[in-house]
Amino acid sequence: MHGPGSSGWLLVALCAATGAYCLLRMRSGVKEQRRAAGGEALMGFGMAAMAVPAAVFTPPAWAWPLWAVVFGAAGLHALWAARASARHLHHVVGAGAMVYMAVVMAAAPRGAHHGAAGTPALTAALLLYFTAYVLVTGARLVPVAAVAGGPGTGPGANSGARWGDRPELARACRLSMGIAMVAMLLMM
Repeated sequence: MHGPGSSGWLLVALCAATGAYCLLRMRSGVKEQRRAAGGEALMGFGMAAMAVPAAVFTPPAWAWPLWAVVFGAAGLHALWAARASARHLHHVVGAGAMVYMAVVMAAAPRGAHHGAAGTPALTAALLLYFTAYVLVTGARLVPVAAVAGGPGTGPGANSGARWGDRPELARACRLSMGIAMVAMLLMM
């Protein structure tokens, strides 16, 4: 969505770091985690590419339709995966939001990379969804008051878990992408 310089670079850094961590999560021993991490890595890197400030790089006209096709395919894949787990419906919404932003950018006049673009009702609905998602996911990351000395408390309690198998880091990854999506939709 090519926002202003400093906020655009912050979004690029956040989304690229999230995408990189999701690539690490693809090494998990759990098949379902690997599958979800792959889609989230694609989303993170795609969002990073969309957030690069326009003063630095303006994608060629063919890039936006290509991104719409790539994320449309990712959305269909997530919809297929949703048959087994409704959790994949969030990936469908995320991929749909990426398709929407790519289509809006393809339709925008050359050089106009942010501002009043898109369908206000759809943008508002996506903003509402991702804001609610960020709030719910953030609330799930807040630790519940642990019983002193109970199992799983104290330093190093989760130190044996591999980086790709840590659910709190996966939630933080999804939270950061949700925050970035809210920021990108606000720039439309």
